[in-house]
Amino acid sequence: MSREVEDLNRRLLRARDAIDRSYAEPLDVRAIATVAHLSPAHFSRCFRTVFGETPHRYLQRRRIERSMFLLRETGRSVTDVCSDVGFNSLGTFSRTFRAIVGETPSGYRRAHLPVVVPHCVQMANTRPRAAAAAATRSSSFGEAAVGVASLA
Repeated sequence: MSREVEDLNRRLLRARDAIDRSYAEPLDVRAIATVAHLSPAHFSRCFRTVFGETPHRYLQRRRIERSMFLLRETGRSVTDVCSDVGFNSLGTFSRTFRAIVGETPSGYRRAHLPVVVPHCVQMANTRPRAAAAAATRSSSFGEAAVGVASLA
């Protein structure tokens, strides 16, 4: 690989890292191109060639990825999540979310609600079990243990 290509790739990675760090802030191609020390048009062409999508689409995808986490893990409203990830319009956020994820933000939240498991069940299911002790128990009881084990 030539030195010029390595330098360009390094500058594009620096610009992509800037997008990742500042995804919730208002960003435009001109500001990101400045990080890479390229003109906006040349930056957009090179970014798409190297990363397979335009800088704007990459920024949208990063914002939607973050919003998916917030919708799953927090109780914040869809409107709050929309503004937290840098969208100014709820309609644009919903349309972009649906285009990338395949469902609305509210539908995504309903489909990915955390499952609440009682603490006693969680403790019983995460308790360490010795494989050797379980094998010894089942072999000492013969086939009856197999029948009982399959009921559990």
